[in-house]
Amino acid sequence: MVEFNDVDELEAALAHGDVACVLAEPALTNIGIVLPEPGFHDALRTLTREHGTYLVIDETHTICAGPGGATRAWGLDPDFLTVGKPLASGVPAACYGMSADVAERTEAFMRSLPTTDVGGIGGTLSGNALSLAAMRATLEQVLTDPAFERMIALGERWADGVSAAIRRHDLPWEVQRIGCRAEYWFTPEPPRTGGDAAAADDHELARFTHLYALNRGILLTPFHNMALMSPATTEADVDAHSTVFEEMATELTG
Repeated sequence: MVEFNDVDELEAALAHGDVACVLAEPALTNIGIVLPEPGFHDALRTLTREHGTYLVIDETHTICAGPGGATRAWGLDPDFLTVGKPLASGVPAACYGMSADVAERTEAFMRSLPTTDVGGIGGTLSGNALSLAAMRATLEQVLTDPAFERMIALGERWADGVSAAIRRHDLPWEVQRIGCRAEYWFTPEPPRTGGDAAAADDHELARFTHLYALNRGILLTPFHNMALMSPATTEADVDAHSTVFEEMATELTG
């Protein structure tokens, strides 16, 4: 495992010449949002090509960056791309894609085989009508350009409201955002690696801020106090959170 944003560590790991592929998120999310430093993704793509290593980008959480996820929003160029259950609004579903070059090489190999066993894509979880219907509804109604334009604007509004309260009360905190997803960080500077993020976690404070909001009608995810805008989210919802966050900051600093 290589720390996110650590180009030197990545280069050292690839130098052995035995790495088939590098699997990465465009930004870390499960430890809290850790954004890529300028030039990191360029270095990631350059190094993987230099060492004959495929690059797999997992957009399961970063699809919140917009249609096409961070790959499209940030101009990334992976060999493989994966997306999970957001494609079906939380109903179990997933898909993967690959570059034209990889697809052509894969097809040539498959055609070279005397027979192709398709049993590997069969089974109880294949062709699930509910998953497919949920995926179609999500792609047609939720993960659209107009919906993302509105949701990302709400994500910016949410982050601006939190940042304004943090500045007014001189709190050593930060807020991070990817598209229509935003989270609190209880650190003066956002972490640059997953290790930094784990070390900076303040579980007691996170529980307090979550409970404070919950008791006032604001339900955030209990990890990282993450807010994810949806087509149903309104400016009034966002502003209600900003008001509650301001009240909490006033009490904490008082």
